[in-house]
Amino acid sequence: MSLLVVGLSHRSAPVSVLERAALNADAQVKLIQDTVAAEPATEAAVLATCNRIELYADVDKFHAGVAELSTLLAQHSGVGLDELTPYLYVHYEDRAVHHLFSVACGLDSMVVGEGQILGQIKDSLARAQDLHTAGRLLNDLFQQALRVGKRAHSETGIDRAGQSLVTFGLEQLSGGTAVQDWARGKKALVIGAGSMSSLAAATLARAGVAEIVIANRTADRAERLVEILNEGAAGPARAVPMDAVPDELTRADVAVSCTGATGIVLAAETIAGALTGRVPFAQPGPDQAPVSAPAVRQPAGSASVAGPAAEENCPLDLPAVRATAGFSVLGEAAVAGMGAAELEQHAAWVDNAPRPQTTPDEAEAIAALAAAAATAGRIPERRRPESVAESARPEPVLYLLDLAMPRDIDAAVHRLAGVRLVDIESLADASADAPMAADVDQVRRIVSDEVAAFGAALRAAHITPTVVALRTMAADVVAGEIARLEARLPGLDDKHRSEITQTVKRVVDKLLHAPTVRVKQLAAEPGGAGYADALRTLFDLDPETVAAVSRAEDSTEKDRGPA
Repeated sequence: MSLLVVGLSHRSAPVSVLERAALNADAQVKLIQDTVAAEPATEAAVLATCNRIELYADVDKFHAGVAELSTLLAQHSGVGLDELTPYLYVHYEDRAVHHLFSVACGLDSMVVGEGQILGQIKDSLARAQDLHTAGRLLNDLFQQALRVGKRAHSETGIDRAGQSLVTFGLEQLSGGTAVQDWARGKKALVIGAGSMSSLAAATLARAGVAEIVIANRTADRAERLVEILNEGAAGPARAVPMDAVPDELTRADVAVSCTGATGIVLAAETIAGALTGRVPFAQPGPDQAPVSAPAVRQPAGSASVAGPAAEENCPLDLPAVRATAGFSVLGEAAVAGMGAAELEQHAAWVDNAPRPQTTPDEAEAIAALAAAAATAGRIPERRRPESVAESARPEPVLYLLDLAMPRDIDAAVHRLAGVRLVDIESLADASADAPMAADVDQVRRIVSDEVAAFGAALRAAHITPTVVALRTMAADVVAGEIARLEARLPGLDDKHRSEITQTVKRVVDKLLHAPTVRVKQLAAEPGGAGYADALRTLFDLDPETVAAVSRAEDSTEKDRGPA
């Protein structure tokens, strides 16, 4: 049997695909069960985090295993196999071991060196053990991965290179300001009470926020987290039900969301509503109605609000541009590709619309667009608008951190003024430019050494059942010969019988000692798997005896808990 891993992560797939392929707890359990029920696999475990989904299995056929595991991932994620396949990676035997050890050390994390992955690996092993799908191979592999990860963090400075995803996210929210200075005195809302949300709450507490509110669907978990926070030196913490979130958002300065929900938890409309009345986002002119919160751009066919009034009765149903007369140069992208007749129709509507007078600059822009349309027949599709000084976005009054996969917070929130949203997608972009510590090279050497040691131990262990079966056969031969001797010499006294028995056993042990020690050494080397087959052939060992030894060892391994 051989180790195989099939998966996708932030390194191989865009966040949009990871988000759609995310597996909840029930889906992970079903995937594991279906994997061991499939023909090529005998053991299985799933490692699912906010930026990776990996299926580990012990298989007897490589190609059949890859096909089966890929199909199962597609079925349980809900992403079609044809769409998912380009983003999948496959690791086999030593490369699979190297991959998991690298993951455990934080080398493959979005934030290099983060240590939270160790807890996720431990949970993955515990789940497989509870389902009785982790045998000798996966038990040894995952427990060794935990030890390697701990070694990397204790023997190197990899922690200086990385941090938790929570800390990295808060650093992105603070925009270059030290997190403790930025967070001090703020009111925080944490949505969810799982491991990531709990870490976020603890991190915010250490940073000095004035208050933490925990919202969760299960009240007991929220209350327990609040109790832990209040036992520390943090500011006051309290729990609220999920339906209180919109109201709590009107008072919060920063909100962190990480739930297991499969749909959007915070819609753009909810966030826009929470902003209403907090801070004016635009200074209205004398002819403008006051605007409290920005509107999310609506799809074509609906009224679009931007400035003094809705763009009602527009003959082309164009999205609104800035709240100025005419359609300024900023609207050029909106009319790219428009025909001359269509442009003329829209310009006539603009001229007749009850708006302030067109400025000279805007009139010149409209004239330039009309001339281009008259000459070329259409506004050039690839033409880029001229640079125009845009008004600066207001300073955020609400900071949002979305650590869920799939996302909890509507991506449309990015377009709301007065809000700064950091989600998994923006964290992936930011982490690509993050500096790596020199300790990373040392961790890579540790991983390489540990992979070699694990491979040698695995190959040596592979031959152990054969050696045990050989010694069992030898013991049976000795017992049979002693019985035959007793039948032929019935008068043999106990002293002589014992001496003869021990002599025969010593002869057999000495004959077997050198070959069995040497075959274990040879089997531990790369390519040494064939020695077990040779031993079974040379001594005509019963395959069922060897298999029985393996099953006995596997049943012992399944009872072992995670490190």
